[in-house]
Amino acid sequence: MQQANVILTARHKTNLSISWNAINWQVVTKRVNNLRGRIYRASVAGNTKLASNLQKLMIKSTANKLSAIRRVTQINQGKRSPGVDQIVIKTNKERAWLYDQLTNENKPKASPIRRVYIPKVNGKVRPLGLPTILDRCRQAVIKAALEPYWEAKFESCSYGFRPGRSAQDAIQKIFCIVRPGKNRKWILKVDIEGAFDNIDHDFLLKAVGNFSARGWIEQWLKAGVMEEGRLTPIESGTPQGGIISPLLSNIALHGMEAGLGISYYKHNRIKESSPYMLVRYADDSVVFAKSKEDCLKAKEQLKTFLQERGLKLSEEKTRVCHIEEGFDLLGFNIRQYPTRSKRKGVTILTKPSKQSVKDFKKRMALEWKKGLSCDARRMIEKVNPKVKGWANYFRGAASKKTFSQLDYWIWKKQAWYAYRKHPSKSWQWRKDKYWGKIKGRDDRWVFMDKEDREEVFLWKLAWTPIKRHIMVKGSYSPDDPSLKQYWKERQKKQSPYLFKTKGILWRVQEGKCRVCLANIDNGEKIEVHHILPKNLGGTDHIDNLMMLHTTCHEQVHHKLRTQTTDVSKLLEPYAG
Repeated sequence: MQQANVILTARHKTNLSISWNAINWQVVTKRVNNLRGRIYRASVAGNTKLASNLQKLMIKSTANKLSAIRRVTQINQGKRSPGVDQIVIKTNKERAWLYDQLTNENKPKASPIRRVYIPKVNGKVRPLGLPTILDRCRQAVIKAALEPYWEAKFESCSYGFRPGRSAQDAIQKIFCIVRPGKNRKWILKVDIEGAFDNIDHDFLLKAVGNFSARGWIEQWLKAGVMEEGRLTPIESGTPQGGIISPLLSNIALHGMEAGLGISYYKHNRIKESSPYMLVRYADDSVVFAKSKEDCLKAKEQLKTFLQERGLKLSEEKTRVCHIEEGFDLLGFNIRQYPTRSKRKGVTILTKPSKQSVKDFKKRMALEWKKGLSCDARRMIEKVNPKVKGWANYFRGAASKKTFSQLDYWIWKKQAWYAYRKHPSKSWQWRKDKYWGKIKGRDDRWVFMDKEDREEVFLWKLAWTPIKRHIMVKGSYSPDDPSLKQYWKERQKKQSPYLFKTKGILWRVQEGKCRVCLANIDNGEKIEVHHILPKNLGGTDHIDNLMMLHTTCHEQVHHKLRTQTTDVSKLLEPYAG
């Protein structure tokens, strides 16, 4: 702890080489994306020498280092969690200091990771390994060089921890495989025992090959774990919590389709001679076959495939089932149901699984219990992101009935909250204080803070429109420069904002931040900015508003404070 304090003091006294608020994030984004595209093209062409040179250029790139620092210290959820050195970066001066450390030629070795345990909803704990902030930034820099090279090689059936792909894409792919009229109705639900903890280091390093930063990857794999002051060496695995760990696990599991004998024609159309179809999301995999016997054969083939990587199947959790029985994956339940309304007499429904609903209720019950000390506004601010996030995740499934049932369950929590806050008041008094109507909704039971001038209310799950998710095409990647228009249109249509101003701004801005040109849903907090400030005559009209990342919003206001008060110049950089 004393060493951390010395470093924290020293970084404020150092002559810094950059001013964080002066960074042009549009240039940073364009340069990083351009280099990623060039690496991708070289990998597709099989030009390993050019790809290697471009990767070296990416690792040295100033834009890449700045982008990495922003992601680690301002975007990622663990930005407030320190490593073994107890250092957390909070201010722009500290970010500038961190940039100087990244560019330092006297590179130290990788630090051990700090072991922490995250409680799971089922009462168990998940071990995480937290590298230092400096190591996380280095991992982000190196990941930007390694990822586009492998994006050109990864199989189209892989959806986990890859840019432009999501759990919803994997579920929609499964729906297409087992829909009525298809013949692969038997399913092998694969569970790998401790996938992140047991990957063989030698196999992984061999797969990475002669990558220029291979030495750093080896250091991170073997850096060891610091727990309660004791350093424990690591013999296998990629610790969960590292920025580069998901990519390394995807590299290790690459080739699963080939291991099962799956092959394709051109344009990503599977050959009829292929015995199986596969959908993989990180270490969660599902194999589809025409018979139960084929599923059992696939299980034996996967054992051989995983053994080479130091992994093995969990015999307890790996199971064979028919689509009529259904199975759970990524929080969804996929199952075939009989119906009279369909021509083939059956239909496939994807719903939130019973376990997902149970876990959501448990989290919500805890929030309402802890919220007894909060007023209505604070309670709504705490619960709303969780409700909207859960609804947004499942809005591509048959969730309408589940949403309505959960809304009623949450309403009972609201009534309990109101009673506990005001036990001596009548029901009518509590109803008048906490429930009412909002514009655009014919609903008299909207939980809100009526004392606030702004319209602060609790979102209802049933307000979320059910909309089938559009699956990403084949092996398409955002790093492919020839597909810019495809990804632009896809980003524009996939708005996570479902209500009022932000939904309109998303469509106007085509899902991009006007300052840095990155996707607005990159994980960073979003704020609405007035192009012409209110104190200079600006209004709340949609033409005077734009959505920005918090970092970009702070930068804009810094420039407005320090550079000009000329109204005509304020509008120039961000108009249009």
